[in-house]
Amino acid sequence: MTESTRSATNRIDISGKTLDLDEFVTASQVPDPVLTAPDQVEQADASALAEVGVLLKEQDRSGTYVLRDFNPICVQAQVEGLELLPIAVALEMYDWLHDYRWQAVPADLNEITRRSAADPAPQGYFIRVKQGTKIPHPVQAGLYMAHSGIAQTVQNVIILEDDTELHLITGCVTGRSVQHGVHFAISEAYIGQNATLTNTMVHSWGPQVTVRPHAGTVVEAGGAFISNYVSLRPVGDILSRPKTWLNGEGASAKYLTIILGAAGSEIDTGGEVYLNALDTSAEITHRGVCTGGHMYQGGLLIGNAECRGHVDCSGLLLNPGKEGFIVSVPGIKALHPEAQMSHEASIGKIAPEQVEYLQSRGIEEREAISMIVRGFLEADIEGLGAELDAQIAEIAELAGQAEG
Repeated sequence: MTESTRSATNRIDISGKTLDLDEFVTASQVPDPVLTAPDQVEQADASALAEVGVLLKEQDRSGTYVLRDFNPICVQAQVEGLELLPIAVALEMYDWLHDYRWQAVPADLNEITRRSAADPAPQGYFIRVKQGTKIPHPVQAGLYMAHSGIAQTVQNVIILEDDTELHLITGCVTGRSVQHGVHFAISEAYIGQNATLTNTMVHSWGPQVTVRPHAGTVVEAGGAFISNYVSLRPVGDILSRPKTWLNGEGASAKYLTIILGAAGSEIDTGGEVYLNALDTSAEITHRGVCTGGHMYQGGLLIGNAECRGHVDCSGLLLNPGKEGFIVSVPGIKALHPEAQMSHEASIGKIAPEQVEYLQSRGIEEREAISMIVRGFLEADIEGLGAELDAQIAEIAELAGQAEG
């Protein structure tokens, strides 16, 4: 690890919060290590990554990328038609990549993107699925902060050419001893005609980690974007407002967010989908559990054509205390007479009659409460299985202990 460059310009505003990057290590002067195979990654690192669905000892992955602090340690594509490279390498190889980069997320969007765009040696991954290729197993990317006190910045570009399919699992995690740090991520996805990208992101951060993801996705005719976002561990401060443009006829987007707002957390998750072409469709679904944090749920659909869209924000107050709360603001904006759009929001606690019903069936109160919480958070996300189930079960068990 090396000291960050000290300068007055290191004080930046990140959505209403001033952050002094002089307090963090922002880059490493240590050369990148020799890349290793997934099953050769150190056990402590592999265990941390497994918690967020990045399985380095398994064989059901078509590709693997792992960034440890500031250095890629594993980059491996295992099937034909899949290209997986560090973003800096891809930018050197392909001049045409500059025609994509910073189109879905503008370089001048804010101070984070401007600093990232000026980085001469960006970290992050480049994924390209070549025309007609359907990747058989998920590709996984682990963005891992192994040390406290660092500010990790990544740039990711994903390109799916026409008639392709990819499931990407991105696991973002801090080591067990990491308490504080910063994670900035810029991710751009370009989905070709009749292509499908399923993007599953699992976050597991330290209690004093600040997270600012920036995501933009462009979908062409017949293409589909499915986004699953899961964060069921305490996090200090996260603001996520992805944007998606459905630019081709029949394009679709579906967002599912499952998130825990623990005490001390500030969480703002929303996003916008622009339905710009005939017969486009979009769905945004939020499931939030508040145990003392400050949670803002949102989502805005903008109908610019004959289209269909729905936003559903639901929150469960589970021992929020005096400070915890959920604010749900689903939004729809129709700019075309044939746009069919709807929204709903609900926030509440576990209903006593639900518990009583289960008790009447012979289930103990504590287990009944756990079952209700598991049902509220239940999500069948391909490729995660035991990892997601374990986190949901942990929250359900805590709910049963607290409420029972």
